[in-house]
Amino acid sequence: MQKLANKTALITGGGSGIGLATAKAYLDEGAKVVIAGRDEKKLTAAAKSLGGGNRLAHFACDVSSVEQVKTLARKANEFLGRIEILVNNAGLNVKDRAIQTLTPEAWDQLIRVNLDGAFYCINAVLPQMLERKEGLIINISSVAGKRAWSVSGAGYCASKFGLTALSSCIGAELKDSGIRVCSIFPGEVDTPILHKRPTPLTEEHRQKILQAEDVAAAVLFVTTLPSRVWIPELMITPATQFYL
Repeated sequence: MQKLANKTALITGGGSGIGLATAKAYLDEGAKVVIAGRDEKKLTAAAKSLGGGNRLAHFACDVSSVEQVKTLARKANEFLGRIEILVNNAGLNVKDRAIQTLTPEAWDQLIRVNLDGAFYCINAVLPQMLERKEGLIINISSVAGKRAWSVSGAGYCASKFGLTALSSCIGAELKDSGIRVCSIFPGEVDTPILHKRPTPLTEEHRQKILQAEDVAAAVLFVTTLPSRVWIPELMITPATQFYL
């Protein structure tokens, strides 16, 4: 029996990495899914790789734009019928992330995509969730949103700390509304965002860290729990990454 049969989900950053792996996990469990991302060509290739048939659609969207997010929510709602699950996965980092080289423009980009984008998506889908008194919002954060890490850079950490606060506040406000909000904090994951690392990782290192499907499995776990269960935060790291 498929665990997400007749469920609907909108996943941002769905063209690669964790978003793509989550879309696959959801589709495998019977959900109807919309994936979104900035690159139409990349999204089209991702959708083709997923299959999904009439249970999958993709729409280009830059989540840092309020108007584009509103359009995405409208199109997703038209295709899905309703948005029951929102996975805020869209995110980025910059290569020149050390505080000596981090520019105001790069800072703004990090905050707009990683933090503002999540809020815009929540704001766009929340009214219908409140009306139904049911919904699940999963925000893909980072260990860097719990512990400042120089490797991630000040801008990325600040954006993810902000996302942590946003998730916690919304979860507390909505706890009696039937809407659950979960933050997932992955450690190092072998996804395209690593290409922006100032120092490239070795293939050996990449094989030891989390894979996108590992995080997707955590997302699926949270999603398939009964509605009476709320997991505010979930930490997932490679076995070789120390966390304190």
